[in-house]
Amino acid sequence: MSKIKFAIIGCGRIALRHAEIINENSELTAVCDIKPERADDFADKFGSKAYYDITELLKYEQSIDVVSVCTPNSFHSEHTIASLKAGKNVLCEKPMAISTAECKKMMIEADLSGKDLFIVKQNRFNPPVAALKEVINSGKLGNILNVELNCFWNRNDEYYRQSDWKGKKAIDGGTLFTQFSHFIDLLYWLIGDFSKLNALGKNLMHKKLVEFEDTGVVIGEFTNGALCSINYTVNSHKQNMEGSITVFGEKGTVKIGGQYLNVLEYQNIENFKIEGLPASRPANDYGFYQGSMSNHGKVYDNVIDVLTRGGTIAANAFEGMKTVEIIERIYTSISQNSAAG
Repeated sequence: MSKIKFAIIGCGRIALRHAEIINENSELTAVCDIKPERADDFADKFGSKAYYDITELLKYEQSIDVVSVCTPNSFHSEHTIASLKAGKNVLCEKPMAISTAECKKMMIEADLSGKDLFIVKQNRFNPPVAALKEVINSGKLGNILNVELNCFWNRNDEYYRQSDWKGKKAIDGGTLFTQFSHFIDLLYWLIGDFSKLNALGKNLMHKKLVEFEDTGVVIGEFTNGALCSINYTVNSHKQNMEGSITVFGEKGTVKIGGQYLNVLEYQNIENFKIEGLPASRPANDYGFYQGSMSNHGKVYDNVIDVLTRGGTIAANAFEGMKTVEIIERIYTSISQNSAAG
């Protein structure tokens, strides 16, 4: 069987990880970026054809099976919809979009086109996270009582200065969209939706470079009655400190921590113990900072499985939309509380 042919839209930092994985088992046919030098560099490195306009790529590259959308957050909807209209399957980087309305437009177009829309949620594949999901689903923790999410990372001035879109609200969307949407996704994936959310946020260290909060605190209640607290910041001194989820159930407590949800830090479960976890992959390394775990290979394995063997999409568009919806609700609460205070 011939290799699946991919195109990448947006040739920034995360696109490099996508390109490396695509070239392992598939074919990176074309790349596109509005900055010609970036597209040309990618094309030279990966033996692909360079385009500077997505319309041109979709017009002339008829053989492409999947478009991987790696553009800045606010363009995910536009580029996904254009690709679906052109008859391509789409793998969209997180966040799916920066508004629920845009997510719904993407889902409608996927239905109309009959093509698959995959959303990148690579942290679901972290071995401790997958083990926690199984423990919860099997009922070994009993009813879930409360959940604590801590996201303590560092994004210094250089991080924002080197980007022409990060920190800009209209394109970036906010810290929860760009840095921590994976963590919000995991809350929804592990526990479910929220019935109540209340939040405060402030820009404490990045007032000259960032147009939104760099720190936030959230309290919430899941629809199943479990309580939740979320503490997040990009002001951890000089380096990422922690990304953790602690789940308290009637029959056990589990904490997954480390800097990137990659370490099973604590477990005390009635008549059960999580054992034999495979090693977690290293974090995505972007030079002067690191991001979430580099499980993009498993994301692409799922894409190929769905397209060639009729597998099930690991992170579908509805789940991507729910993450965006929860973040929107948190930001609405921050805005309301700021206005009231």
